[in-house]
Amino acid sequence: MHIKSGYYCLMIKKIRSVFSDKFGAEPDVFHSPGRINILGEHTDYNEGFVLPAAIDKNIYVAISKRTDNQIHLFAVDFNDSFITETESIKPAPVQWPNYILGVVDQLQKNGHVVNGFNLAVDGDIPIGAGLSSSAAIECAVIFALNEIFKFGLSRIQMVSLAQKAEHVFAGVNCGIMDQFASMFGKKDNAIKLDCRSLAYEYVPIKLEGYKIVLFNTNVKHNLASSEYNTRRKQCEAGVSMIAQNHPSVQSLRDVSMEMLNDYVKAVDPLIFKRCKYVVQENQRLLGACDDLKQGDVKALGKKMFETHHGLQYDYEVSCKELDFLVDYVKDNEEVAGARMVGGGFGGCTINLIKENAVENLVGQIGAAYQKEMDLTLSVYPVSIESGTAKCGN
Repeated sequence: MHIKSGYYCLMIKKIRSVFSDKFGAEPDVFHSPGRINILGEHTDYNEGFVLPAAIDKNIYVAISKRTDNQIHLFAVDFNDSFITETESIKPAPVQWPNYILGVVDQLQKNGHVVNGFNLAVDGDIPIGAGLSSSAAIECAVIFALNEIFKFGLSRIQMVSLAQKAEHVFAGVNCGIMDQFASMFGKKDNAIKLDCRSLAYEYVPIKLEGYKIVLFNTNVKHNLASSEYNTRRKQCEAGVSMIAQNHPSVQSLRDVSMEMLNDYVKAVDPLIFKRCKYVVQENQRLLGACDDLKQGDVKALGKKMFETHHGLQYDYEVSCKELDFLVDYVKDNEEVAGARMVGGGFGGCTINLIKENAVENLVGQIGAAYQKEMDLTLSVYPVSIESGTAKCGN
């Protein structure tokens, strides 16, 4: 296990203790990480490429079988319990159980018999920061259920079911990247994932002298969910316009800038902007994989700044808080690159900062952010770690 052992062991000890107190049983414990995305934002549901990596922040699930058909859930963070039965799985009136119940629902719909179980969930992935805490919960839960009930599911089968759980019970029509990154993460590697074929390769992350640091805006604007689904529809509209002239075009993955200029630009400038960002982002990502393989952090960072510009002005999913943080570091020679990460309208920026400059920059940007936005900036240095697994004792 590559996760920093002291803290990792502390989290496992904590959830074991809570579980034993709550349920009077000894659990199996599983973890699943959050993720960052180096490049490839909003390309996954357009059948494009993404470049995520699992990080050293996790959801932890403790679980044991029951002798009846009841499901007893406990959220450590919220100190909240939820009870239901395996025969009556439906969305809960509060949101947190739905990430678990949605997984049970998908397993049942795919012919797996889920018997009663006790489950406690805890974690250190900041909620609402764009690091995919929801996908981590789903992956941890399905991995745990697969293990204790011996369903024999492969990792890719679990990823697919976890994604569908988010669609149906959480109501977010997400692409496959978040669950895939959580399940397939590999230490010190990003995953270049083809979201059409699900072919993937590991790309080593060698950031000599640089550290990945996340700045959390600590805002989450209400637009996030509704605008996410709107962007999907806008991308589909652009594909429809082009497909009338090029029937083989099925998604923005098949689209070139020439096609956008010929068939979309004059007809609908807004749809053009949305599609332009996605087409250019796929091109940037393929170049970024070469940058990583060559250890060219500066070239990678330049592409990250370009991506933020596209998300800010073409895809329009940024916000003033994210833009402030990126603008603040844009001309700092100690920062190779920065951009917003996640769905948008809040959450984090990802920054490549020279290791010896992190402490000074954190102090400066924190003070500036407080003064300008009247908000506290949270800072998370992250390392790249491995994916979903059973925890040791």
